[in-house]
Amino acid sequence: MRSSLLTGAALAVAVVAATIGPAKAQATGEFPFGLEMTLEAAPKPGSKRIPNLEIGDKGEVRLELWCKGGSGQFSVAGNTVIFVPGALEDRNCPPDRAQADDALVAALTAATGWSRQGDYVTFSGGETLRFRLNSN
Repeated sequence: MRSSLLTGAALAVAVVAATIGPAKAQATGEFPFGLEMTLEAAPKPGSKRIPNLEIGDKGEVRLELWCKGGSGQFSVAGNTVIFVPGALEDRNCPPDRAQADDALVAALTAATGWSRQGDYVTFSGGETLRFRLNSN
């Protein structure tokens, strides 16, 4: 009797988890409009900065790169993404950081797809870029 009670309880927990699990996965699969995210990368030597994107509710973007800053726009349809960069502020960047900033913007521009798993957003296309959503 006790064994069947435990089996019934385990089955109930599994049914609830199966029902709730997909809903949560779908919610976390949405594009992160209105959120900020940081590139999964190490800072450049001599700096503590790591590039981040602040994405507005309509896809407008504020970029803070290793040295430069600027704006852009994301357009999203399903798992397809288009990034159009705006003007970047030069900020008297050292050549290595300026080159890294330009390469990152080029990689975002070349991205054609995106995916989200939990707090991570990945842009794919020519190069894969992984960002972590800032949850604080």
